Amino acid sequence: QSLGELTFHQRALRLKALATYLTAVKDELYAVSDRTGATRRDSLVDIDGGIGVLFSYASKGRRELPNTMTIVDGPPENLAKDNSFGGQHLYSRIPGVAFQINAFNFPVWGMLEKFAPAFLAGVPSIVKPATPTAILTEAAVRIMVESGLLPEGSLQLVCGPVRGFLDTLDVRDVVSLTCETDSLNAAILGPDADPGSPEFMAFVASVVTEMTSKTGQKCTSIRRVIVPEARVDSVIEAIGERLTTRVVIGDPRAEGVTMGPLASVDQREEVRRSIEALVAGGGRIVFGSVGDPAVTRLDGSVGRAPDGAFLSPVLLRFDDADAAAVHEIEAFGPVASVLGYRDLPDAVRLANRGGGSLVATVASHDPRVIQAIVSGIAPFHGRVLVLDRDDARSSTGHGSPVPHLVHGGPGRAGGGEELGGIRAVKH
Repeated sequence: QSLGELTFHQRALRLKALATYLTAVKDELYAVSDRTGATRRDSLVDIDGGIGVLFSYASKGRRELPNTMTIVDGPPENLAKDNSFGGQHLYSRIPGVAFQINAFNFPVWGMLEKFAPAFLAGVPSIVKPATPTAILTEAAVRIMVESGLLPEGSLQLVCGPVRGFLDTLDVRDVVSLTCETDSLNAAILGPDADPGSPEFMAFVASVVTEMTSKTGQKCTSIRRVIVPEARVDSVIEAIGERLTTRVVIGDPRAEGVTMGPLASVDQREEVRRSIEALVAGGGRIVFGSVGDPAVTRLDGSVGRAPDGAFLSPVLLRFDDADAAAVHEIEAFGPVASVLGYRDLPDAVRLANRGGGSLVATVASHDPRVIQAIVSGIAPFHGRVLVLDRDDARSSTGHGSPVPHLVHGGPGRAGGGEELGGIRAVKH
């Protein structure tokens, strides 16, 4: 059967079988992922996270969609007094393809978050991965096709430049892409979160995780650390201490390494230029440097990495919280900036100066603080994580989108909101 001839439930069962198959052979993908500079934890987020997307859509497809090929949207609308004429909203699949353009930082998850809802909708996917990490996407696509679980042609791959490709598409097709100007995501510490409190500790841990996971190469990473003016010094000290004690830079295959290199030497140089621009715009480096960091080799010894794409985590401080640079320049690597706010309206104002972001974190245990900040920043953010002592352990974290919820944001974050749950299938 072709993909379009399957019902939603039949497609969902194929996704579940595919996720189970990938789980059994994922070690092959981990081996390729090592070559992209990802640590085992980075690969877990990308590979296992991507497989989790397949499982999620398989489950949602069977629980939330009918065992048909179309979706009825709401009750019938009567348009005649004698009930002889009416209308009905209906979703049917597009007859073309979904052309999916993906970023370099999540070569598996980024592909599968677009592929899964398209497949469930009955639309074939043509995947275009970013060149620096295309080797991992190619490996995943090859395994998926060779599994024999997908109808022929339902997943295709094109690598390299695709100039002119959009000219081959028409009204039958849809284009999905990962695109943003720069998402200067913020983490906001509530005034009630004193040093040593559960919220303060969870906040610091979240900032360090987001600075170093995928070597900071995430569109959801925390770039602006917005804290009460009286807490700036203590937050910088706590972040620096955690970076010192928890982060080991080096070959991602080496035992104990927690942060690998950037995706390429060119990417490292781009991040360095962005750091220099942040410094020129009023920032002061209070942890790390733009020079070559110390790294741990495979044999456990410590050395330098002059020929690698390694970069130390860099934390900056902006004494002027209104400096334009911190709200306009994203260093797409292990980089974050700390700035202080006077009161809650000021915290909201600073967060919103990012011009639209994918996600923000609010760390507080005071409902009044949470209400004031969340209501103030909501129009400028696609997702807001409330982090406190009750959910710190169970939370999926600031930078981890889940397939159940929208992944997108307004303004500089790109404006896309289609991906998330069954709404992605309807899109």
